[in-house]
Amino acid sequence: MGFGSGASCDITLNTALTPEQREIYQNPDLIREILNQSKNIVLIGLSSDPSKASYFVASYLQSEGYHIIPVTPRAGKILGETCYSSLKDVPIPIDLVDVFRPAREVPAIVDEAIAVGAKALWTQLRIIDFEAAERARVAGLKVVMDKCVKMEHGRYQGGLHWAGMNTEIITAKRKLTV
Repeated sequence: MGFGSGASCDITLNTALTPEQREIYQNPDLIREILNQSKNIVLIGLSSDPSKASYFVASYLQSEGYHIIPVTPRAGKILGETCYSSLKDVPIPIDLVDVFRPAREVPAIVDEAIAVGAKALWTQLRIIDFEAAERARVAGLKVVMDKCVKMEHGRYQGGLHWAGMNTEIITAKRKLTV
């Protein structure tokens, strides 16, 4: 099953965005495009604690074949990947910046993402800053806001059940793997 769309794929979860804002920042076509085109994903605020959401999301993305890049003030490695202090320290092109920091930090993250030429910005659930998101869009970044990248990947790959979440699809068929 690929990044197809269906009634179960285009549902909206509990979001604080209006329908108009969802069309801009949670558009299913944009989400699929970002997921299809991204290979190198920076996770800002990635925790080394396996019980934290950022760690769970990173391990899921890694298991799905994405190259995760931790940006966190802590030195060392997380999930076998070298940690960097900031986006400007990442030595490879950045496809997606996934933000696990408070909304008040998003404007500075956007400035740095624009400066390093990142292609897309994604803020996790309840991390909302419309002004910063619009600056990113004007600078040419694709922007998703108030969504979980792991949940959206699972939704469009048909694997949302990976974390015990309901895909809203009732079937006896197993997902085919190649």
